[in-house]
Amino acid sequence: MCGIVGYVGEQHPKEILINGLKKLEYRGYDSSGIALVGDKDIQIIKALGRIVNLEEKLEKSKVVDSHLGIAHTRWATHGGVTEANAHPHRVGKVTLVHNGILENAASLKEDLIKEGVKFNSDTDTEVGAALINKYYDGNPLYAIKKATSKLKGSYAFGVIFDGDPKLYAIRKDSPLIIGYGKDGNYIASDIAAIINYTKEYSLLDEGEIAVLDDEKIEVFSDGKMVTKKKITATITAEDADKCGYDHFMMKEIMEEPKVLANLFERYSDFDKLPDLSKYKEIHIVACGSAMYAGIVGASLIEEKCNIKCYVECASEYRYKKVIYDRKTLVILISQSGETADTIAAMRKAKDEGIETLAVVNVETSTIARECDNALFIGAGVEVAVATTKAYILQVAMLSMLVIRTVNDKKALKEAKKIPGLLNNILEHKDIFEGVGREIYKVRDAFFIGRGIDYAMCMEGSLKLKEISYIHSDAFQAGELKHGTISLIEKGVPVFAIITDENIKDKTESNVVEVKSRDASIYTITNDDTVPNHGFRYVVPKVSPYFQALLLVPVLQLIGYYTARYKGLDIDKPRNLAKSVTVE
Repeated sequence: MCGIVGYVGEQHPKEILINGLKKLEYRGYDSSGIALVGDKDIQIIKALGRIVNLEEKLEKSKVVDSHLGIAHTRWATHGGVTEANAHPHRVGKVTLVHNGILENAASLKEDLIKEGVKFNSDTDTEVGAALINKYYDGNPLYAIKKATSKLKGSYAFGVIFDGDPKLYAIRKDSPLIIGYGKDGNYIASDIAAIINYTKEYSLLDEGEIAVLDDEKIEVFSDGKMVTKKKITATITAEDADKCGYDHFMMKEIMEEPKVLANLFERYSDFDKLPDLSKYKEIHIVACGSAMYAGIVGASLIEEKCNIKCYVECASEYRYKKVIYDRKTLVILISQSGETADTIAAMRKAKDEGIETLAVVNVETSTIARECDNALFIGAGVEVAVATTKAYILQVAMLSMLVIRTVNDKKALKEAKKIPGLLNNILEHKDIFEGVGREIYKVRDAFFIGRGIDYAMCMEGSLKLKEISYIHSDAFQAGELKHGTISLIEKGVPVFAIITDENIKDKTESNVVEVKSRDASIYTITNDDTVPNHGFRYVVPKVSPYFQALLLVPVLQLIGYYTARYKGLDIDKPRNLAKSVTVE
């Protein structure tokens, strides 16, 4: 959510900063801006909408000669989508970009106004800039440290001071990295922003202040210089390229068989996986699609391992009273490993002395570093905001935990067949294009299922609504009679997922109920004896460990093609961010 790029070095920053912002578009934004330090002044240019609008403004402007600059993509939180609210913000001698939320900005702003400060925006970020400027007496480190000691909330700051040729950065609860280049140095929200220029970077820890010039980077903690471990990025510039596909989302769906095969191979050695049998109960805590993956996993854990398993939304879990048993395991699921609510939930459990296990994609993330144990799914770069390959790997990882706990080594042989079965489904993606063509004009859609099928319904419904903007709900099929069937009208698409042999007849009876109300039925099943009420797609029947995995691309492709027929920006849905790093 929001993106920061900064550069100081021998090159002109403009192209470097714009390219970096483009690499961060997946994080979600509604405005962008750039600040370039010239010989006499700082040039700030902002634009609403996509980065191309900022580029057009830069082309029309006489850009100052510069070797230092910062840039930002903003997703509106405090204050509406206006140029005045876009970053960078300048107050006095301080120019600043910011990711995060300053929770006490309102009270600080009142005090600063009384002191004569005039504000030009409605943002919390400008308050941060004003506070740093208040304490700036020629010593940037002192000003930053003093100001941030007054702040509550989360922040990653990139800061420039008038007359100072250096770039400064600090973070708390919002990710920020420093990059080492041959012709200069960088700050960024993500290594993807600067991968075209360097693969060497370090993670800023909480409260550390980085000082960058064209030759070196120094990092200070509590006033003392510290040595940072350098990390070499494993991603390449090609990882963030569409490679001939129209959208990143389609590219990432098509990569699912490969990354799934890699995961099964990596964790075929049970010694790399924890045994869940030693726990009395398990709490799976996550947000969005990661939470829905957790629901699939919980169903398998309870069914196969006989361990009580709760699935909690992280934004609720972090604030509720949780009564822990000493034999509780808390599993945190997050693609980025920087999800703010999930981080808070993890810290809550750790404060209570409860063991934590993370299922994450980014090995250097906050959750990966702070949890007791971490399992890495290996999705690689996922650019599209709507998760695809990371989601299927989260489900697969939870399945592997169950297989390891029950010590079912025969299941490993079946695991090797799953990527090939996924490939076969993807080879027939034109079938799901037909579904998208049929439903893209509807206003509402519904998904129904029971048990683990209902868990898949929730993810399928989310995928449809987040990229096609069609209102969609998922219901337990048995709940239809308890009010929700009143929503069914003629022509409304109802997607029925039926893979559980034990309750397939129950779900089918619910399908008949909605069909009698003239709904359009789309059945996804693993049983070719299930009636075809208009559309039926049959996935191969496999063991319960892996059955949900074969449903994943089907649901994703239906959402993708529906959005495509509507002509929407599939990779960057409105109002959404890839990594929700603020509450």
